[in-house]
Formats: sequence, C-alpha cells, structure tokens
Amino acid sequence: MYSRKTILPRSAPAASGVSSRSVTALLDRLEARSVECHSLMVVHRGRVAAEGWWAPYSADRPHLLYSLTKSFTSIAVGLAIADGLLSPDDRVVDVLPDHVPADVSEQGRRITVHHLLSMTAGHPTDSLAEAWELEPDDLVRGFLRLPFAVAEGTRHGYDNSTTFVLARMVERVTGRGLPEYLDERVLEPMGVDHAEWDRVRGGAAFGFHGLHLTTEAVAAFGELLLRGGRWGDRQLVPRAWVELATGRHVDSVPYKDDESHDTDFSCGYGYQFWRSRHGYHGHGSFGQLCVVVPSHDLVVAVTAQTDAQEILDAVWDCLLPGLGRADSAQDDAVLADRLRRLSLPPVPGTAGPGRAVTATLDASAEGSALPDGTTVSVTPADGGWRVRLGALPDIGAGHGEWRESSPLGRPVVAAGAWQGGTFVADLYDITTPHRVRLLVDADAGTASATWSTQPLTGPDLALHLRAPLMTRPDVG
Repeated sequence: MYSRKTILPRSAPAASGVSSRSVTALLDRLEARSVECHSLMVVHRGRVAAEGWWAPYSADRPHLLYSLTKSFTSIAVGLAIADGLLSPDDRVVDVLPDHVPADVSEQGRRITVHHLLSMTAGHPTDSLAEAWELEPDDLVRGFLRLPFAVAEGTRHGYDNSTTFVLARMVERVTGRGLPEYLDERVLEPMGVDHAEWDRVRGGAAFGFHGLHLTTEAVAAFGELLLRGGRWGDRQLVPRAWVELATGRHVDSVPYKDDESHDTDFSCGYGYQFWRSRHGYHGHGSFGQLCVVVPSHDLVVAVTAQTDAQEILDAVWDCLLPGLGRADSAQDDAVLADRLRRLSLPPVPGTAGPGRAVTATLDASAEGSALPDGTTVSVTPADGGWRVRLGALPDIGAGHGEWRESSPLGRPVVAAGAWQGGTFVADLYDITTPHRVRLLVDADAGTASATWSTQPLTGPDLALHLRAPLMTRPDVG
C-alpha cells in the first residue's frame, strides 16, 4: 500500500469561498449522466475545499494520467530553455543528429521545438503508429521519415510523436532522464515523491503518456501553474514559461473524430496545454484532467473513465456559479459526508456455491483481456474467492468488500458475486482508469474477461499488471 502525504492545505468549503451546494450539484450532474469519476479535488484560493474518491479508488494511489503527461513534459522543456540548453527555435535535426534519416525532407529539417510543442509539425494525423512501423527501434527517425501534409507552423494536428521527440531532446541537452529531471526540478521540491512512469521497451519514459500521480499531486501541479511557477518561496518554473506554455498558439483541432461536443478542445492549443472556455487544462484520455482557471483562482483535478467534456461542462455549469459564495456549516457537513461515501457500484449477487469452478475463456468478445482458450478457475477463499487466469498468479476477489492483490507487481483490486449460475467479478487495474469484467458460467464451463474501456497500450491483461508497464510506443 501507498502512504498518504498531503501537499496542499485544507479548509471547509465555506472558508474557501466555495458553495458546498455547488459541489453537490456537480456530483448530482455526474451521477445523473452516468459519468464514472474516480477522484475529484477542488482547490480555491490555494486551499482544498472539496475532495473525494470513488471506492475502490483512494487518495493514496497514483493514477495513470495518459496524455496529461504531456503538460509535464512541456514544463521540462521550459526548464531546459530557461537553463540556456534549448530554445524554441532549435531544430530536431541539430539536437538529435543521430536520429535523422539520410533522406530527411526539407520540411523535416525545419521542424523546431516550437512546432513540436504546438503540434504544428505538419503531419495530417497522429503519426505514432505509422512512425513506429517505419522505424521499430527509433520513433524519432520514423517521425522525420513520414511525409508532411501541410507546412510547418500552419495547422495544429494532435500528434503523440511530437511529445516523444521533445522528451528525447530534453534528455539529450540535460543529460538526465525525463523523470529524474522533473523529479529534481519540480516534483520533489513540491513534496511529490511518488511519481511513477511507464516506459517504452527500450527503457525511456514515453513523455506523451505514462505518468502516474495521485490526484493531489495533479492538483498541486495545477496550483503551481496558477501561481506562475512559484511554490512557496521558490520559483520552480519561470513565470514567463508558464504564461507562454498555457497561452494560445494555434487554432486547435479537437483530438476526437466527433467534434460536435468537444467545446473545450476547440478553444486553441498552447504548448502541450489546451485552452478552455475558462482558463486552460491538461488532458489525458478517459477524463484525466488538471483544470486551471486563473480568473477564479481555481484548480480542479479529476481522474476518471469517461468523456472529459462531460466533466468540464459540469464544472462550468455547476461549480463556477458557486465560487465566492459560502453556504452553511450544515451544508458543508452534508457534502463532506457524501464525499466520504463515494463508491462505484459493487457487483450485486450472493456468496453462491461454496465450490470451485473451472472454465475455458472465449475471447470472441471485443476487448478481451485474455487469449482465447485461457483456463479460468474460481475457488472460495477467506469469505471471497481466489481467481486464477491461465498462468497468471492468483488474484483475490472479495464479496461485499474490495480485495487487493499484486500478481505481477501492480495492484489489482477486485470484488465479485454469484448471479445464479454465473460468477461475476470486477478486476480493477487500480492505478489506471480501467477494469476487467470477468464472467464465469459454471454450467457451460465458459468464461469471458473484457475491459470496461480497453487500455490504449493494448488489451493484454498481463502487460498491465506489471510496474512499470513497458511496451512499444503505440499509445493513441
């Protein structure tokens, strides 16, 4: 288990100038629309006014941030620039000459730090998968080999490869790994000592994805930005860089194909930050958010498995109108009690038959977490069950309670129940937004194991039970 370490000061909502009823309205809105949040932290005037975690998620656990990681990489770039080691006009071909293909195009030669930060290199779509296919051992080279559709600096196109290249440039000029550089310069001085990083197969941090932080660490990062890079009496990040990185550099093209409701992804793009209708935000897939609204002295941190726009809409519609308004102490107490009791729906059902069952997995369903033909067994143990999935070590599942295992290093929290002749369990990959729903039909001898939302690094459950996750850079 992790230990809880507080970073930010606390106060009751009323003392922070936050209407507790507005936070309640936000929770009601999310619940009414079946938005699956895992955590929420509201920081107003520098103090945490409301915080909650939906069990089995908890305050002490780092959570995968997906592309919110990009905003941290942007800060690393800013520090290297402030140190005189890099500049926005530096070209990739000059900083990483050993990654330049012999036939690099003239446009490829012109790509600069600025183009990478603003995602205006000129690739028509996210280049990650194609660049990796071209150059399995060198994503930078693959990025430079791909044809460019439009002139550099003219059009934003969401492109994970740009951030991977930036991470490698920072490492080249600083002589430090990206995680170590950010730990030393930003995270540790803030009191964040639990950052975890997933890595590509060669050992380097993704840069565009893969950072795991607690919700409070994400909120503290937002507070650092809100204060212009200052933490206490130390200027950790130059104010000028924070303003430049979070400012608008280019019209944004929403990252999803369906742009009809991506309002807060159509307000412009900065340097690895999205502009919003109010302030700006860092964003990761499935609703990992660090929202900063300087005009309201507000930071909101969220981890989730949902559509980010739903959360942003709720923040604007429900929370913002309640800032600067204090409700009664009783209202604050009612909200505090609700926040303490937040939970995702447990699997309904009974303790069922006290016997072991074995089944064969059918992987025909979309999003299967295990290969076809995997042997699945469920054995009663200590008031719950011991679940075995093929050759993987046992996973414990509780009945009416969450049970934690770490079969391959990364924790899984699980609970289950019998529903007639079917055993049903939710296996939470608890440091990520994802979970696996396991169904075992005792009579038919068949089973399925499907992701609630498939991780962008692929469906193989075993991959996601290891820490750090190490894979090729194929994240969308």
